[in-house]
Amino acid sequence: MLPGRNFPPRKPSRRENVNETIRAREVRAVFPDGTSEIMPTPAAVRKAQDLGLDLVLVSPTAVPPVAKAIDYGQYQYEMKKKQHDAKKKQHVVQVKELKFRPNTDDHDYDFKKNHAIRFLQEGNRVKAVVQFRGREIAHTDLGRKLLLRFAEDLTVYGVVDGSPRMEGRNAHILLSPVKAVVKAAPKEKQHTEKPPAAPPAPVATQQA
Repeated sequence: MLPGRNFPPRKPSRRENVNETIRAREVRAVFPDGTSEIMPTPAAVRKAQDLGLDLVLVSPTAVPPVAKAIDYGQYQYEMKKKQHDAKKKQHVVQVKELKFRPNTDDHDYDFKKNHAIRFLQEGNRVKAVVQFRGREIAHTDLGRKLLLRFAEDLTVYGVVDGSPRMEGRNAHILLSPVKAVVKAAPKEKQHTEKPPAAPPAPVATQQA
């Protein structure tokens, strides 16, 4: 007996919910003139096609489902445009990493602290990492103190996610932005140029 063959699972058929692919028996068909009518789906499809349009299911969970007679190509374009605009407005939170050494001097510390403040104000998270090299690993307490100092200095701008952690030869701490200090995205400057002022009218002088 031949062994059974393992076939890959069949992919579900793609349903566009347009015209003949609409499976509902009847729909509330909405037409460009604003009229709506509950009618069998095939009849609604024919009426939409007579108008040179497609019947598109826009509310499949309604009872009965709602379908509109529209230009499907234009409908797809508008939906993609809305999704694109939504993505542009959406802020992607990033994790900005700042690296320190156990003996980081005050100048370098303040420089990176200011960077962290800016990152948090932009709505991003900050990961502060202390790297131990060679024999420095014997002084992990110095790295822990530096991270706790860093977190305390940024209390107004960020909230600490847990205590300092060791990973291999590195210690790190993670801060999330405080909503109250997150700055809004800068708006584009609107250039409103005023038209040049008209020259003053000449004053007529009368001769005696």
